[in-house]
Amino acid sequence: MYDPITMKLNVEPLILGALREDITSEDVSTNCVMPEAQAGEVDLICKEDGIICGLQVFEQVFKLLDEQTTVDFEVKDGDEVKKGQHLATVHGDIRVLLSGERTALNYLQRMSGIATITRQTAKLLEGTEIRLLDTRKTTPNNRIFEKYAVRIGQGNNHRYNLSDGVLLKDNHIGAAGGVKEAVLMAKAYAPFVRKIEIEVESLDMVREAVDAGADIIMLDNMDHDVMKEAIEIIDGRAEIEISGNVTAENIARIKDLKVDFVSSGALTHSAPILDLSLKNLHAV
Repeated sequence: MYDPITMKLNVEPLILGALREDITSEDVSTNCVMPEAQAGEVDLICKEDGIICGLQVFEQVFKLLDEQTTVDFEVKDGDEVKKGQHLATVHGDIRVLLSGERTALNYLQRMSGIATITRQTAKLLEGTEIRLLDTRKTTPNNRIFEKYAVRIGQGNNHRYNLSDGVLLKDNHIGAAGGVKEAVLMAKAYAPFVRKIEIEVESLDMVREAVDAGADIIMLDNMDHDVMKEAIEIIDGRAEIEISGNVTAENIARIKDLKVDFVSSGALTHSAPILDLSLKNLHAV
């Protein structure tokens, strides 16, 4: 769950922005059929198997519209859910339940979809010591939700943003004039508490990165045999991450490699939603 400070400072403003996007002046449809306050409740139903994630955000959508709204959950983030399962009941002013429905479901379906694909992918690495990482390939203004969903799906977060760590990619290397130059410049500039990671695409770059003292070496878009040779060259002198077109369909190919991490942008940029629905709205 998000702690109270994170919720207040970082999560709630984004939810409010999403609500303002959906209600620019009024909810015309709701005001047509419900001109006055009326207590009611509605059921949250799962429509396919998966991992549920984002329940706190789902609830907060309604509470930001009316703090008197309550939600009785029957599951918690990270639980496996099944098609047809009753997940929660939302109680409150019917106008609030109608106006918040789509925004609440958008967050919950998106986060649950990411948690589901992450759990599926992480299971493929069971029996190894390889840690599954996400990337910064997230939906703008939704990173705080999507990276949380990765954790709930039993994945791990790579750096959160550009201020969070040093990752020297191909264009950084080009700007610096080479692998060695990029690593040495990072060592001179970055705080000593920051590890320096560098992306490499060839065995020559691997050797240069090791000699320059990189802390983490990312093997980007290498075939299996080249990665094996790169790992031999590194020989424990740096942590190793594999990246580049890693998906649930092909991740098994790296299980025999002695690497520390594998990162996959697909966890966030290609996750389908988990189908959920609010049904049976009625007055009480």
